Amino acid sequence: MTDAQRKKRTFRKFSFRGKDLEGLLQLSTEETMDLLCARARRKYHRGTSAAEVRYMKKLRKAKAAAVEVDGVLEKPATVKTHMRNMTIVPEMVGCVCGVYSGKHYVTVEVKPGMIGHYLGEFSITYKPVSHGRPGLGATNSSRFIPLK
Repeated sequence: MTDAQRKKRTFRKFSFRGKDLEGLLQLSTEETMDLLCARARRKYHRGTSAAEVRYMKKLRKAKAAAVEVDGVLEKPATVKTHMRNMTIVPEMVGCVCGVYSGKHYVTVEVKPGMIGHYLGEFSITYKPVSHGRPGLGATNSSRFIPLK
């Protein structure tokens, strides 16, 4: 096959509830909230906290301060937060958040597919168990390993 015959690779275009990313960014806050699930709509209907407004302002500032290298924007600086219950909105796409896991900050790069989820969903709070050999304190029966 020649290059002309080879099909061009097409990527699936992102859409959230029938709107593409550019369309989501142009919506007003009320229109954006109408697209989210009931829990997020209720939360925003009851009002945003001052801490959430401050955090969004910091994200905007970090995004604006991102430098352009060879026509491509670098990743913005990480903005740390303890607000694991903050819903990801379209304005946050492209930002880098440091979400507190209870011990350290987990770096989360916000992508379009994360819209409508909570920040805490991307920062695991526990270390998954890797079941291996029995350690100290294991009983004699659980320590038994058959010889072939």
